[in-house]
Amino acid sequence: MKQLIKSVENLPLIIKLILAIPGLDIFWNVFRVVRSLAKENILGAVLAVALIIIGIPFMWLIDLICLFASGKIWWID
Repeated sequence: MKQLIKSVENLPLIIKLILAIPGLDIFWNVFRVVRSLAKENILGAVLAVALIIIGIPFMWLIDLICLFASGKIWWID
């Protein structure tokens, strides 16, 4: 699982931006769940699942802003 996380974090910025557009942003929400579970962060995993359910309307915008600013998605890990 750690190899998967590392390979996703090493994707080119353009691929990350494409995955952050509305509709495809579910990828980053699932990635947050996987990342939190890999770090054994139960609170992070629960919050990530909640974001999958209720956060879809606005998380894509936050992801795009964070990717432009730092090249990484924002998360509590």
